[in-house]
Amino acid sequence: MPRSRRTRHDALSLPIIGWREWVRIPELGIDRIKAKVDTGARTSSLHAFDLHEFVRDGRPFVRFMIHPEQRKARPEIPAELPLLARRRVRDSGGKVELRPIVETEIELHGQRWPIELTLTRRDAMGFRMLLGRQAIRGHFIVDPGASYRAGKRPRRKPPS
Repeated sequence: MPRSRRTRHDALSLPIIGWREWVRIPELGIDRIKAKVDTGARTSSLHAFDLHEFVRDGRPFVRFMIHPEQRKARPEIPAELPLLARRRVRDSGGKVELRPIVETEIELHGQRWPIELTLTRRDAMGFRMLLGRQAIRGHFIVDPGASYRAGKRPRRKPPS
């Protein structure tokens, strides 16, 4: 439904999430990552390091590593996705950075949908993932005074 046609009743029927939530990124093998829900940020961002761009079958890709847990260097999860673009993004400190953009599906509050993610180092940030307003628009209402409305921390799956 186009945004201009969305009614107040439609918006009120959306599920409510808090300012921080546990998110799954199945395609990248991430069963849980704590995300800060930031309606002030246009795009979503994922902590990524050791980025390498390459070409496969004539298409650009990016290979990178992820630390999904705050303040921890383990586990290190290798990932690889098609590179959609590179975009200039202004960080919270006002610095402009050219970042790779990828697309993957996330899961939150029983919903699964594709989002665009910028890849950047977020070691010094409090959250390894930032969920921006483009990703949540039309899916949720945000209660800035609540945390983990979609559920408590999921348990880590034991190694197979």
